[in-house]
Amino acid sequence: MTETRDQPAPPARLLRIQEVAAEVGLTPRSVRYYEELGLLKPAARSEGDYRLYDATDVERLRFIKGLRDDAGFSLAEIAELLEDEAAREREHVAFHSTSDPGERRRILRDRLVRYEHQAQMLRAKVARLQTMIDETEGRRVRTMGRLEAFAGESAGPSAESATPSPNLEKAR
Repeated sequence: MTETRDQPAPPARLLRIQEVAAEVGLTPRSVRYYEELGLLKPAARSEGDYRLYDATDVERLRFIKGLRDDAGFSLAEIAELLEDEAAREREHVAFHSTSDPGERRRILRDRLVRYEHQAQMLRAKVARLQTMIDETEGRRVRTMGRLEAFAGESAGPSAESATPSPNLEKAR
């Protein structure tokens, strides 16, 4: 029977800016810009002063990219969300480092304000998206009406134009 010992994990590999940009699907310039805006801070710098990024930085960049590309958040909105997250982490430490009930209540009230702010930001985003959906649906319905009117004028009465589209009926 052989004895297995837990081997220390190898040190995490740090990536240079070109590598992290390629892995996440950004340009090195975008990564630098996010750093300038304060959205990201490299884990380290090399002896030659190159930016070096760890796995946490890669995940943060993926999160930023997802908020920007998939959810349509502006970089300013992303900065607010990231600051709220950083504040929650600081508050978490502060909460667990005190036993003073008054201080704990203050921390929880601050956290509640941040959650309400985030919820408001998300509701505003949903409202903007709903407006866009409604406008698109209106254009679609108007286009269907024009298409059916055009089909009726140019082809004369036909079985196709005599039966309204179920989608058009639903929209009326």
